[in-house]
Amino acid sequence: MNTEPKTLLEAIRYFSDPDICQDFMVGLRWPDGNVTCPTCGRDDVRYIATRRIWECKDKHPKRQFSIKVGTIFEDSPIGLDKWLASIWMIANAKNGVSSYEMHRALGVTQKTAWFMLHRIRLAMRSESFDKMNGIVEVDESFVGGAARFMHKERVARIKGKARGPIGKTAVFGLLERHGPDGHSRVRTKVVSRTRRSDLLPEVRNNVESGSEVYSDAYRSYILLREEYAHQVIDHAEEYVRGKVHTNGIENFWSLLKRALKGTYVSVEPFHLFRYVDEQAFRFNTRKTVDADRFQRVTSGIVGKRLTYKGLIGAATTPA
Repeated sequence: MNTEPKTLLEAIRYFSDPDICQDFMVGLRWPDGNVTCPTCGRDDVRYIATRRIWECKDKHPKRQFSIKVGTIFEDSPIGLDKWLASIWMIANAKNGVSSYEMHRALGVTQKTAWFMLHRIRLAMRSESFDKMNGIVEVDESFVGGAARFMHKERVARIKGKARGPIGKTAVFGLLERHGPDGHSRVRTKVVSRTRRSDLLPEVRNNVESGSEVYSDAYRSYILLREEYAHQVIDHAEEYVRGKVHTNGIENFWSLLKRALKGTYVSVEPFHLFRYVDEQAFRFNTRKTVDADRFQRVTSGIVGKRLTYKGLIGAATTPA
């Protein structure tokens, strides 16, 4: 439709009308326009216009429901105008949006903005089950501050080592060159270790057997040659040999770390996988226009829920 927004300013104006927000969500959840009860599935529900909710004709718990039920917005007192504007902001920001920036822009508390952003990151998470093929680059990286910048008590806990992966969180990534849309795509996962037993199953689960796989000379990748056309680039000697290199996935790591250090500043390892999912979504949709990227995120809000208790899991400090 020509009335649909194409910029952030247009999105803010467009979703300022509660009825438009409601119609947008109905079209997203029930494209045929037939609203069904999220509890029992009955489709002859009654709409209560004064409260913008529906009521199921069957008598059961939670027979009254709003458009937010069954989405990442469930139980949130924040209006859909702010929710949809925040989705547009984070989906189309090249380096992410901090919770402090979101709280100033939307007029909510920083804690609320932090919770909202993590819910949106859940919607960004890709759950594709197709395997990569062709040429795939694999690499691991470590995320965390250098020990020389840490408090002396934390340095003591990590044995005082100022270099290497000590005290950092490992992230494993795969990059498929020239994916289904003609552009490279990545898949990432936070891993507890980078040993052979941890990385090889991830490659097998995500890459078709017989594909060309390029890696650096890290010993954990040695056995890839048994199932793949594996070639190694030894960074102690060279960085590119013809088409054999891992520059694509290393470029992704630089983008991830730029967002973490420049925008989010401090990220707890407990929450790191959500930020990694956000950056993977941003990388995989980098050739998409803003409106389509917004649609991609909103299409993932249904059937997912993240409570605050489930988010913090333990005593952690928001980044």
